[in-house]
Amino acid sequence: MSARRLVAVLAAVVLLAGCERATSFDGPEPTLSPAWASLALPLPPGRQGRLLLRDAASCGGRWYVAGGVADTAGGTRPAAWTSADGVAFTPLTLVPSSLSGEQHVLSSVACRGSRVAAVGSKSGGVHGNPRVGTWTQGPDGVLREVPAPFEQFGGPRAVRVGRMVAGPRGWLVVGSRVAGAAVWISPDSSAFSLVEGAPELAGDGRGRTAAEDAVAVPSGWLVVGSVLAAAGSRPVAWTSADGRAWRRAELPGGPAGSGAAERVVATRGGPVAVGPAGAAGFGAWRSTADGWRWAGAFGAAGAGVRSVGGLAVAGGGLVAATRGAGGHGLWLSPDLGDSWRAMALPRAVPDTGDTAVAVASDGDRLLLVEDDGKGSRAWWGRVPTVDR
Repeated sequence: MSARRLVAVLAAVVLLAGCERATSFDGPEPTLSPAWASLALPLPPGRQGRLLLRDAASCGGRWYVAGGVADTAGGTRPAAWTSADGVAFTPLTLVPSSLSGEQHVLSSVACRGSRVAAVGSKSGGVHGNPRVGTWTQGPDGVLREVPAPFEQFGGPRAVRVGRMVAGPRGWLVVGSRVAGAAVWISPDSSAFSLVEGAPELAGDGRGRTAAEDAVAVPSGWLVVGSVLAAAGSRPVAWTSADGRAWRRAELPGGPAGSGAAERVVATRGGPVAVGPAGAAGFGAWRSTADGWRWAGAFGAAGAGVRSVGGLAVAGGGLVAATRGAGGHGLWLSPDLGDSWRAMALPRAVPDTGDTAVAVASDGDRLLLVEDDGKGSRAWWGRVPTVDR
C-alpha cells in the first residue's frame, strides 16, 4: 500500500471513530432508576374491593393519599389515608352527606397545616354527568362531604371540575364552565363560592379558556390553563389577590407552538408550569420578575392526547408525571424546568381511561401513587441526584 493511501485510510478510521464517539456522547441520557419501595395501604372498613389511588399530598409533617374503593359489582366508595412518616398509612374516616357522595372517588386532595380537604365525583344521573362535591376535615379528624346545591358544581353551565389547592388565603378549586375558566373559593374548605364569567378569567373574543391547576403565591393565587382560538391552544396564566378579580398573561410558545399549562408549582426560583407543548412533546415555563419565559422541552410528540398528571418540587428540582400514547411517564428536572431526565416508574402504567399516576414530595423523598387499570399501588423513593 502506498504511503498516500495509508494516510487516507488512517484518516478515515480516525474520522469514523470520532463520529462514533460524538454519537455516543450526544445520544439520549440513560433513564434514572430510583430504588422504589412498595407501600401497603390497608383497605378501609366496608365493602371489599380493589383500591383506586388518584392523588397524594404532603404538608404539616403528614402525608395524604386519596381515591376510592371499587367492588366487583362496579360500585365505588370514597377513601383516603394519612401517614406521619410516609410509610405506615391509616384510613381516614369518611362521612358522606349525599347518595352520590357515598359513591365518590376522590380525585384531588390538598392540605394546609394539619387540615386536609378533597374533591370527589361519581358519574350518574340521566345524562351520566359527574356528580361532584368537596370534602373537608373536622377537628375530630373525620373527612365529611360538604353539602352543596347541585348547580354549585353541576347544572346546565357545568363543564369540568378539576384540582383543589390550599394556601395561606384559603382553598381554591379550578375548572371550567360554559363561559370558560372558573374557580371555586373558600376561606376554610367548609363551603365554596363559584366564580364564573369573571373578566379575563372567562373566555372572550380571544378564545375559550380552561383552568387546569393553581398554586398559592405571596400575592394570592396563580392559576394556569389554556385559551383555545382558531389558531390552536395556547398556554396562559392568571393571577388574583382574592380569587374574584383576575389578570391574564399569555405564556410564550417557545419552539413548541401550541400548548397548554396543566400543572404548576411554586419553587425557590418562582412558579414553574408544565404541560403539553405541540411539536416539542412537553414543555416548561418559568415565571420571572420580567414575566413568563420558556424554560425547556422534554418527552416527544406522538399520536394521541398528551397530558401532565402531576408535578412536585422534590430534591431541589421538579418531578413531572405525564401520559401519552406510550403510557404514563416520569421526568426529573434538576434546574427548575430547563433540562429533563426520564425516570423509571415502579411498573408500567398504560394510557387508558382508567389509569392514573400522581406524585407528592417532602424534601428529596417522593411519594408516588398509580393505577394500571387492574390494581393500584403506592410507592416511595429518593429523588436521584444528577449533574446540572
